Amino acid sequence: MLVIPDVKVRLFIKFMVSLRCKLVVKEELKNLNIKYVVVDLGVVEIFEHISPEQHEQLRVNLLKSGLELLDDKRSIIIERIQNIVVEMVHYSDELPMTNYSTHISEKLGYGYTYLSNIFAEVRGITLQNYIIMHKIERVKELILYDELNLTEISYLLQYSSVAHLSNQFKKITGLTPSFYKQLKKKREVNLENL
Repeated sequence: MLVIPDVKVRLFIKFMVSLRCKLVVKEELKNLNIKYVVVDLGVVEIFEHISPEQHEQLRVNLLKSGLELLDDKRSIIIERIQNIVVEMVHYSDELPMTNYSTHISEKLGYGYTYLSNIFAEVRGITLQNYIIMHKIERVKELILYDELNLTEISYLLQYSSVAHLSNQFKKITGLTPSFYKQLKKKREVNLENL
């Protein structure tokens, strides 16, 4: 019978924002013979404490790949917020049914005011603006894929209307979504003429 210890150790990793990063982390854990339970964006769960030597070697190895093992509580909270936003906006097929502030608070177990104050203090940008910037990046991506129209994109990203999406898009990029789409088509035509 397999006995699984009930102690979970969490390691938090900065800049871990893609599936490729997860693969790098898994490989480093395997190389150091650290058995993991979960490797997710920004967090690794293991059932055993690792030695200071393993911790330091993991830190050094991750730095070589542009990843950073976090120890500071505030840095950990910021990184977790960023990972939730990235996952929510870029990797989820459906956005949460609750608003972003409630979703982030529930995921982290802290009040939104506390989280947004720490985020603004450390990052120098409000959490709301950070979310908007990611949503606009996602809109740009969806426009380039050309599979959805603006109405569908605004619905997918929970904008109240196409006008709301367009206003935020123009405020962030300086362009309307329609003009941005035309730029893509112009570039494709120019590439064909090479």
